[in-house]
Amino acid sequence: MLDAYARRLIDPPLNRAGRAMASTGITANTVTLLGLCLGLLSAASIVLGYFGVALVVLLLSRIADGLDGAVARATQKSDFGGYLDITCDFLFYGAVPMAFVWHDPSNAAAGAFVLTSFYFNGASFLGYAILAERHDMETEAQGIKSLYYSNGLLEGTETVLFFVLLCLFPSVFPALSWVFGGLCFLTASLRLYGASKLFSDGKDH
Repeated sequence: MLDAYARRLIDPPLNRAGRAMASTGITANTVTLLGLCLGLLSAASIVLGYFGVALVVLLLSRIADGLDGAVARATQKSDFGGYLDITCDFLFYGAVPMAFVWHDPSNAAAGAFVLTSFYFNGASFLGYAILAERHDMETEAQGIKSLYYSNGLLEGTETVLFFVLLCLFPSVFPALSWVFGGLCFLTASLRLYGASKLFSDGKDH
């Protein structure tokens, strides 16, 4: 829901930084992998209970996640680069809730719920992108991407804000996860409903 607004704010400085980085020979895929490494380091910090460190590293990882696209736009976008980016994003999104469960096993039920909601939401997102590609649909509402980014109640910006709140208030992980997971289920359900109206051809499969 907030991605389109966030892109308008962050894209200009990211694009300037991306052009500067591209001029040094740094590739977009290198930045993507750096962002993933930082994200996993943030998750490891959560497991160990270093939530302040986790928050700083998490924010750095999301800056890298924005910079890889900027570097790609300044050089040359590739289908593999977009594939690598979304795959690393999904690994990061799963690693953070898992880290809270590993830090405190009493978080297991809420962690399983929110991870299941991520799985459902991610499947609805990627499936929608495949159908949009088949129907030659395009959008730049969430920036210039390698695949179709369908909007929704919860998007990347909201997920990062959720993780920030978890790092600031780790003791409320269960409550926040039940709420956020429920909203993820709603987001995926609404996307599925929208797809049924837009892409239905009168067949079940």
